[in-house]
Amino acid sequence: MTEQAHQSKDKLVADLKVVIADAEDLLAETASHTGERISELRERMQDNLRNARHKLGELEDAVLVKTREAVKATDHYVHENPWKAVGIAAGAGLIIGLLISRR
Repeated sequence: MTEQAHQSKDKLVADLKVVIADAEDLLAETASHTGERISELRERMQDNLRNARHKLGELEDAVLVKTREAVKATDHYVHENPWKAVGIAAGAGLIIGLLISRR
């Protein structure tokens, strides 16, 4: 998994948490309002929030599993090819150093 994809998933998880918190605040604020239509909307919103929380938990678990798999794969590769890993790291360090020194 690329770093950009990982960051996008992390941002999505954070955004979903904010939406869920805002929706829960909205439900709390409208608790005093009465009426059949509002009650139906509140019930539907609570169901949707439960589903969103459940899916968010699944997404977080999936990201955690993928991250662990990536770490294991990287660890395995480095142990199988130590000199390649050192060469790649040195090359990346050199390129980053050159880019930083150009400023």
